Amino acid sequence: MIEAQLRSRLADLLVEARQIDAELSTPHSKDWEDRATELESDEVLEELGHVAMAEAEQIRAALGRIADGSYGICTRCGEPVGEERLRAVAYAALCIDCANASSGGTGAPPDNRQ
Repeated sequence: MIEAQLRSRLADLLVEARQIDAELSTPHSKDWEDRATELESDEVLEELGHVAMAEAEQIRAALGRIADGSYGICTRCGEPVGEERLRAVAYAALCIDCANASSGGTGAPPDNRQ
């Protein structure tokens, strides 16, 4: 079930990325004011495209973990990612502790010694 959901989301992201690419490929107006607005819009579209492709890469990695049997295991510390976290972010590679440590800038797994 989760694999099908991931594949569906991946397909949606790839469609979205193609639409963004097509939009960015359309010719721009010759009018300078219109052109400035179009360029601003292009920057937003480019960022959306980058976000979509980053999520697609995370989904591909999750599909790889499903295939090799390591899905649901934190890629940093080896502990379970947790069902609740996987329900929230199906392609999560890190458990919540490691994800928090990464966002905190340490990049190190939590110290589980007591």
